[in-house]
Amino acid sequence: MDLTNPVSESAEFLFKSRDLPEALGPMTVKELRQGLRRGMFIYPFIGIHVLAVVAMAAEFKMQEVEKFTEFAGVLNLLLFLPGGMFSGVFWAVTGAVCLLFMPLGGLALMGQELEEGNHELLLMTPLSRWKVVRGKFLALWGLCLLTFSSLLPYLIVRYLIGGIDVWRNIAMALTVVLFSGMMAAGAIGSSSFTRIAARIGILILFMGSMLFSLGTVALATGVVTKHAGVIFHLNTLSAAFCYLTFGLALARSRIRLVVHQYEIKPSWMIIGLLIFTPFVVLMATFMTFFHAGGVGLIGMGLLGWFADRSPKAPKWVQAPAANIPGMAPPTGVPGSQPPAPTGDPPPLPPGPGPGAGEEKEGE
Repeated sequence: MDLTNPVSESAEFLFKSRDLPEALGPMTVKELRQGLRRGMFIYPFIGIHVLAVVAMAAEFKMQEVEKFTEFAGVLNLLLFLPGGMFSGVFWAVTGAVCLLFMPLGGLALMGQELEEGNHELLLMTPLSRWKVVRGKFLALWGLCLLTFSSLLPYLIVRYLIGGIDVWRNIAMALTVVLFSGMMAAGAIGSSSFTRIAARIGILILFMGSMLFSLGTVALATGVVTKHAGVIFHLNTLSAAFCYLTFGLALARSRIRLVVHQYEIKPSWMIIGLLIFTPFVVLMATFMTFFHAGGVGLIGMGLLGWFADRSPKAPKWVQAPAANIPGMAPPTGVPGSQPPAPTGDPPPLPPGPGPGAGEEKEGE
């Protein structure tokens, strides 16, 4: 046995094979390693299974689990709430945990980087601001999807029992996937503020703007088309694109190191977009006769994507010469000085002797 190498090669291979793949990115791997050990994942994961068992037992005793509706589409949140479109206790529990409770765990993700100044060290690496924010978002969203995917056996049991609309359940599953991502993006953007009151306020603004815009386009197209068809889904998917972009752009703008005097703070611009987007959606809805309010959402999403552009010099501009003492700058570079002469300095001219001043005074 080699005492200098206490870990055998087989154990090292087993450890690496169980580790997360590097293709996910360094930030995603870091957050997943920490998130899988945190209570924000473990306790909701256990709790949602306990609640799912209770919900299944409650549905067994119900005569009608799902109520038929023509508006069973993606991102129709009324399917999760008690009322005329209610889809059962199981989906109510799933929505409460995966759509609301778990994404709110992201309210602490960006704060730990900003309060300790870690974002400055991260940006000194090849990681860009988008990569830092995207890694945290994918980790939080991945935990939500991992929790939801563990509930697939319950969905199969509900289908085998009967009385379940297949398309309706597929649409609700896609709603969990998309809306949990929207909430995760909003939580990460809100977590980039240092004060708790600011985080809560920004999250309330984000959710209010998102729900109003989503409800406007969904209600308008539903009233006109009388069902959740292609136009309905195009409008709701545009809301997902818009607010995913807003949440990530807000978090990205907060870790910018330098804001010039002539620039408006990028975070203020994103907050302004959150305020004015519902008005733009209303205007686009009326202008398109209640058919394409999502055009306004797409436009505002693109505006949020390009609102925070880091100033960069054109590619044809060459970098200035290095100004390092003792190092000759390269020749041929515009603006560079000629190299300093090397070698020993020239000797100083001989000065007067030590007694020259005394002799002059004696004369």
